This record gives sequence, C-alpha cells and structure tokens, in this order.
Amino acid sequence: MVAARANWKGYLKFGEISCPVALYTGASTSERISFHTVNRDTGHRVRREFIDPVTEKPVEREDQIKGFEIDTDRYVEVEPDEIANAVPDSKKLLAVAAFIPCSEIDTVFFDKPYYLAPSGKIGEDAFAVIREALRASKVGALAHAVLFRRYRALMIRAQGLGLVAHTLNFDYEVRSAAEAFDEIPKLKIQKEMLELAKHIIETKKGEFDPSKFDDRYEAAVAEMVKAKLAGKPVKVMQKAKAPKVVDLMEALRASVGAGPAAAGKGRPVKSASGLKKAS
Repeated sequence: MVAARANWKGYLKFGEISCPVALYTGASTSERISFHTVNRDTGHRVRREFIDPVTEKPVEREDQIKGFEIDTDRYVEVEPDEIANAVPDSKKLLAVAAFIPCSEIDTVFFDKPYYLAPSGKIGEDAFAVIREALRASKVGALAHAVLFRRYRALMIRAQGLGLVAHTLNFDYEVRSAAEAFDEIPKLKIQKEMLELAKHIIETKKGEFDPSKFDDRYEAAVAEMVKAKLAGKPVKVMQKAKAPKVVDLMEALRASVGAGPAAAGKGRPVKSASGLKKAS
C-alpha cells in the first residue's frame, strides 16, 4: 500500500505544548465516474477556451488575470503576485483558541474533513496526550491556521488513534436556518403519536456504517456505460411513485405492527391528523 501524501505539515499548539503534525485529505471525489465533453459529430474531445467577447479572440493563459467587478463591465484588475502578497503568511501553526463541548458543535458549519496525524516520531507522545485529553473531556479544539493560502478555522476532535479536523465555513457563508424554518407552524403533538414514533426509532436503531451506503447514481451510470460498450440496450429505470397520503395516526400504528384492525380494538382510529397548533 502506498503511503498517503500529506496536504500540509506544521505544528499543533495546545497551551504550551507543540507537536509536529501532518494533515491528510479525509474525503475525495476522484473515484467518482466523470465524463468529458465530446464533439457528437467527430467523437473528438473538445477543449475549453476563454474568448474575449469584444474582440472574439481566444485569450491565452498568460494574459488571463483576476478582476473584481465594481460596475457593469468595469473591473479592478489584480495580478497573481498581488494576491499572493495580500494573503497572510503561513506560520505552519494550528493554534488552538478554545475548546467546545462536542454536543454543542453545530455541524452545519463543517466544510471539508481532514485527518491529523503525528509528523515524525518526535511529537508522538505530545500528540497522544492531546488526543486523549480531547476524548476524555468530550470536547473539540477550535483552531486557526493559514491553509492553502486562506485563513481558516478548524474544529479538531479525537478519532481512533488520530484526530479528525473539519475546516469551518465562516458565519457569512452559512445561510440562516430561519430562511427554511420560519414558516413551519408550532404544533402540539398527541402523547400517543410521540410514543409510537419513539417506538419506531427504538426498533430501527443501528450503527453508523458508511461501507453499507449505496451510491445508486454511480452504480446506475456504470451499468449504463457497460451496456453501451457491449452494444446492449440501456435499461430504463422506472420512476418511483409518490407515496400515498394517509392518516398519520394510522400510519404510525401500522409502522409498529398495529394496523387498522388492531388499532380499532378498544380505541377508534382517528381520521384527523392528531396535531393541533400550539397556543
């Protein structure tokens, strides 16, 4: 097995303790099926060009620079070295600013996952102490560093023999939940409904096992490509039917093995939803 290549190396600073660490990519899309754009008439792969809309001529790579739009078709032009000079200098340091209880970490701010491991034998003891302290305290370490030419915040937590670090979205990048939740009415739920729903959860409890996740899109596309290579007809998947709208209480009872017949013994099945707006 080829050893993983570190994306970044530096130091994790925990109080007055520092240890050398290496950062590795925690997730990658490189294994996904990808397509190229091909000329339907010739079968040749096409290439992308940047065209000046006024001169209608291609713009070579060395003539392309960044531009910040300040008005319609007006830009502040920025050279690559100007951007490089404006970026904070990387001190190769993950400086811990605070410790947050894991139960209070809002995962909506999580961006990309990385793995943190000791870089060399020298810092292994310090790394282990930091890892076990985080695990025992059930907290994550909020740290900051310049990563890949950007100043980033990271949440670092213990995982197995190492640490997992998520880069965090900034507050201005995360949309307010109010945009999605404000129109949801406050409802008073019947006790029986809640008990039935909790029973369903208890009977369906399992363990988080990503190896059992099915990427049905990738599998379907792979089968389609195989069929086309073999000159076979492409299988057309049937569209899923929309679920029927049923009485909520009846559906809950049926889900725990108490269908309409069983539910009707001693207590009638209500046709109403059983939910009332909370006062």
